[in-house]
Amino acid sequence: MTVPTVKTQYKPVLSDLTDPQGEELCARLRRELVEDVSRTGGHLASNLGAVELTVALHRVFDTSVDRLVFDVGHQCYAHKLLTGRTLSTLRQYGGVAGFPKPVESPHDAFIAGHASNSVAVALGMARARIMLGEDYKVIALIGDGALTGGLAYEGLSNAGECGRQILVILNDNGMSITPNVGGVAEHLAKQRLKPQYLTFKKHYRRIMNATAPGRAVYRVTHQVKQALKQSLLPCSMFENMGFRYLGPVDGHNLPFLTKILRYAKDIDEPVLLHIKTVKGKGFPPAEANPDAFHGVPPFDPLTGKLKREPGENFSAVFGRTLARLAGQDRRVCAITAAMTGGTGLEKFAQRFPDRFFDVGIAEGCAAAMAAGMAKQGAIPVFAVYSTFLQRAYDMLLHDVAIDNLHVVLGVDRAGLVGDDGETHHGIFDTAYLDSVPNMTVLAPASFAELEVMLERALFRLEGPVAVRYPRGGEGRYVGTAGEEPAAVLRSGDDITLASYGTEINEVLEAADLLEQQGIRTEVVKLNQLTPLVPEVIEQSVRKTGTLLFAEEQGARGSVGQRLAARLEVAGLPARVALVNCGDGFVPHGAAALLKRDLSLDGAGLCKKAMEVLGRGQTET
Repeated sequence: MTVPTVKTQYKPVLSDLTDPQGEELCARLRRELVEDVSRTGGHLASNLGAVELTVALHRVFDTSVDRLVFDVGHQCYAHKLLTGRTLSTLRQYGGVAGFPKPVESPHDAFIAGHASNSVAVALGMARARIMLGEDYKVIALIGDGALTGGLAYEGLSNAGECGRQILVILNDNGMSITPNVGGVAEHLAKQRLKPQYLTFKKHYRRIMNATAPGRAVYRVTHQVKQALKQSLLPCSMFENMGFRYLGPVDGHNLPFLTKILRYAKDIDEPVLLHIKTVKGKGFPPAEANPDAFHGVPPFDPLTGKLKREPGENFSAVFGRTLARLAGQDRRVCAITAAMTGGTGLEKFAQRFPDRFFDVGIAEGCAAAMAAGMAKQGAIPVFAVYSTFLQRAYDMLLHDVAIDNLHVVLGVDRAGLVGDDGETHHGIFDTAYLDSVPNMTVLAPASFAELEVMLERALFRLEGPVAVRYPRGGEGRYVGTAGEEPAAVLRSGDDITLASYGTEINEVLEAADLLEQQGIRTEVVKLNQLTPLVPEVIEQSVRKTGTLLFAEEQGARGSVGQRLAARLEVAGLPARVALVNCGDGFVPHGAAALLKRDLSLDGAGLCKKAMEVLGRGQTET
């Protein structure tokens, strides 16, 4: 599936800006960010906090040539504005993506959406630069949140050893890596970053290295300086990895940020620049509540109040139900990978603080820890977005499945999630979870079914269990036909329409449209996807001779493919049509529009059904 996206060859020219002009530009960018995101929704607090840094980077580097690698990309909006893109279509269908996207602009060096990989990616670019004899700078911009992921340290460890130019910027807006030791440390940090000191340091090293006696003196003074610095400044960890550490620096001081970046640009070795910023900077509601304005729907740009209060959703029902069930059994605990609010676990964390564990952006750690807890008799529930669970696939196989441990996965954001696009759609989990031996996968289609299936997953099933549910709320189907592997929701003998999860609502709409055409439709809802129990589908297809299976999943390894194979093995001579998300990636846009283009809405499914039946066009 392809959707036209905005492309630009615009090249910003900020190197000649004076400091006052740069600060005026920062103020203008903040106003535009608030105005645009208030209309479209998006990631606001992190972008407001990175405005001065982004402007400073564009004053010093040419991002059409130099490679700026964002981690996650939650802070790329000002970068997009400075490279000729408008945010009026931000995260809208066919508009500007909410994350860096190389097909959108040559200034976006690398796709981003998942955390902790920026240093490793930037290292790869730096090594390619050396191999191919090219000349450009490489910068990785990583936040302190992403630094909770183990992949970040793997990248840092290897980048520090490379010995060549790579600049890692740590945007620290909340977590202290290593605390400073009092006022002396703060004073030393400021002194060692002064331009005069940096210039003196460069000349001193060149002069002392010119002679043997000078080199001997330099070694002694350097050792004394290192000992003092490591005892007082928060840089020893990075320097032990091989980085030249600079910081901490005020990330909202544009003139000084520009100077320090110009200095770092000329250092032909790994450099880590540690800056301190404030999430939501310049917009009081976001500064006061940065978590709420991390990813925010449309709001009033004057007050920060949401234009429409969110309704009940599957995440909230999951969290509430889990807390209720945990009150019945002290073995139940909850695990999240830095997504407490997103997965609906705030109330669980408040009620059971000793049974709630946030491991940071480290899904592999979460899955492995859950395995350890299950091995010792606990009932761990790991609540995670489908797209992020991919990062823990090895742990599901090796740590959970081999010993058939009872780990429960709350797979949130399953299916199409809309505005965040390729990096966030949950359209691969049914395939990769099905490949895990001993795994059971349940798919509720309503809030009531989620409650029933979660209770069953915790207390009545064994081994690893995944309960997958979508973003947002339920639709017309609010039933509780979730106890059996599958259920017939409507009887008919012309065609079988089948699906699972909330896509069943589109199937029911298609059945209504087909009934208007005189086509008697049987609707079957799968409740259990793995292990697949196809008997109900088989019985229906024996009667109708035709199956249309719809799902918000990629084609490869989909439930529909597995069902089609089972029908073939069973020797059923049926006409089968599979409607899914195809073999590629699905772009960003409102879920309703994406479903329309994928023929996964009611009208599209009705048309597909008419085609497979050979009945021609509908009048919808």
